[in-house]
Amino acid sequence: MIKVFPFIFILLWSSAFITTKPIIDNSDPFSALAFRFLIVAIGFFLFSIFTNKKILISKRNFIESFFSGVLFHGFYLGGVFFAISRGMPTAIAALIVTLQPILTNALSGPILDEKVTYKQWLGVILGFIGATLVLGIDVGSDIPILGLVATLIALLAITISTIWQKKLSNNLPLSVSNTYQATGGFIFHLLIVIFFTNLEINFTKTFIIAMSHQIFLVSFGAFTILMFLIKHNSASKTVSIFFLIPPTSAFMAWFFLGEIFTAWDLVGFIITSIGVFIATRD
Repeated sequence: MIKVFPFIFILLWSSAFITTKPIIDNSDPFSALAFRFLIVAIGFFLFSIFTNKKILISKRNFIESFFSGVLFHGFYLGGVFFAISRGMPTAIAALIVTLQPILTNALSGPILDEKVTYKQWLGVILGFIGATLVLGIDVGSDIPILGLVATLIALLAITISTIWQKKLSNNLPLSVSNTYQATGGFIFHLLIVIFFTNLEINFTKTFIIAMSHQIFLVSFGAFTILMFLIKHNSASKTVSIFFLIPPTSAFMAWFFLGEIFTAWDLVGFIITSIGVFIATRD
């Protein structure tokens, strides 16, 4: 069953990019994320209580989990949601943040003392070449500069979060760790809403369906699988099939959202996928 987890994760993770668009069409992105992680935090808290997990933890473990949540649920998801709300194509946003595995491989050597091979560096180069082809000359026109910057911030956040999660000293149950991580995400987005935006959510049928998908299938499902994989594998092996996310997200964006890709976009997606595949092979 465990061997199936990565593939379930890819499907759920890729689908999250598709349901982001209908959510931000009916809400402020940060209001939606604050609402989402309030529900997620409560859900993991109740599950921890139900399964008799110890909720009260040390100050150090709390800070580690909370900060991980700020990085992952805050800067990463906040960056993606904001970018798409500013007109960033869904599939391209997915492509950029999916460069995370090759950045993780590049940084896991000096930070985690994991061996990074020449083959992995080849994958890094191919990944960035492919991403450059997809971005091409569209930056500033079809691809908004502000959206691109937000997506790059999200890329850095998920990379640092993955490495940080691997370095955590605690051995907390996943539900307890996820409770405090979701709390970190909720507070992060709540502060942004209070000081920088306005609370705006229209609870339409579309919003409720899309948000339910992200809460139950992505936050409770995909994120828990990701934390499990990080905990039980090296940082580089954890992202071993992330190369499937760009084409999977692109196909879903074409099928569900009607996004159109040029021949160069297709070539770039393929090259990037090959690069991530090479970078994450043993």
